[in-house]
Amino acid sequence: MSISTPHGGKLVNRFVEKTEIQGLDQHAGSLKKVILNDREISDLELIATGVFSPLEGFMGSADYTCVLETMRLKSGLPWSLPITLSVTENEAKELKEGTALGLYDESGLALAILHLEEIFSFDKEKEARLAYGTNDRSHPGVVYTHAQGDFLLGGKIDMIRRPAVQAFQEHRFEPADTRKIFLDKGWSRVVAFQTRNPVHRAHEYIQKCAMEITDALLLHPIVGATKKGDIPADVRMACYKVLLDNYYPKDRTILSVFPAAMRYAGPKEAIFHAICRKNYGVTHFIVGRDHAGVGDFYGTYDAQNIFKEFEPGELGIQTLFFDHSFYCKRCLGMASAKTCSHDPGERIALSGTKVREMLSKGIKPPPEFSRPEVAQILIDSMTGQKLG
Repeated sequence: MSISTPHGGKLVNRFVEKTEIQGLDQHAGSLKKVILNDREISDLELIATGVFSPLEGFMGSADYTCVLETMRLKSGLPWSLPITLSVTENEAKELKEGTALGLYDESGLALAILHLEEIFSFDKEKEARLAYGTNDRSHPGVVYTHAQGDFLLGGKIDMIRRPAVQAFQEHRFEPADTRKIFLDKGWSRVVAFQTRNPVHRAHEYIQKCAMEITDALLLHPIVGATKKGDIPADVRMACYKVLLDNYYPKDRTILSVFPAAMRYAGPKEAIFHAICRKNYGVTHFIVGRDHAGVGDFYGTYDAQNIFKEFEPGELGIQTLFFDHSFYCKRCLGMASAKTCSHDPGERIALSGTKVREMLSKGIKPPPEFSRPEVAQILIDSMTGQKLG
């Protein structure tokens, strides 16, 4: 098996040539301007670098509707979540299909030009229901959907430059980069692990199980916008680094950030995450319990079951499904319900609330739950001590 073929067959690159930047910069300044929020900027860059291949821009109405209703683009290619750019009604009145727009960040930096193919209205209630399975305003994805403008802009983009400030630069590998790394190292079977949380022993266990049948692990934490209350990306990155340095083989692991925004779409985001990792060249993708979930909106294994809605091989990436893992005092090791028959009382399992309470008091969870180095970083963060 070789590394994954990009979704749709070709890795998209929407960056303009360096020789064109100055001219397009001036051109953007003469166009109608649209200011992007953090998620839209993230999506813009992920389109340009090919993470969202085969998308070459923000979705038009046909792709948007097909994705929501069928989890496919209008071409029939699997895709599970809309990638859109919204504007208010007043902004939409000033725009005209068939023209170009300048896409800017809040500081006034021109990032890209949008070739506006379509302006269309959309039903926010329908989008929330189909993308997230709910219209409950306590769901962060639903909140975002209803906070958007009332019109969407569809069209291809030409990326002039990346945002001025990008954290974790030494760990930013785009799909073209990871593909080259995998090929240079002779890795034909690479497994990716998505995370927005620190990696504790249960996560470590399933990653290493996957590493037993693959050539290498891409630890791929999301560092785009997350909801209030999630552990900050810089704290999590410190946890990942100390864990990899002390407990993983350095010649078989890569830490690379995934600069996407969290949607908290549970099952549909699991599909979305798998497709994105396919574009990075990954061949295997781990899906554990409640992938990309939030609160009690999704069942424990809904994110695994949704893959049954596609034909075998249709997504072009092999998924590895794992049960809830834990340390068993009788087994004297990590296990899951699939491999351990002992009473639940023998398992070391802590709720997220209990772990946060312990860490905030400077108490390390048992080493069977979390590596002490990781726990110390979290304690330092929660008690106000400076990282590093």
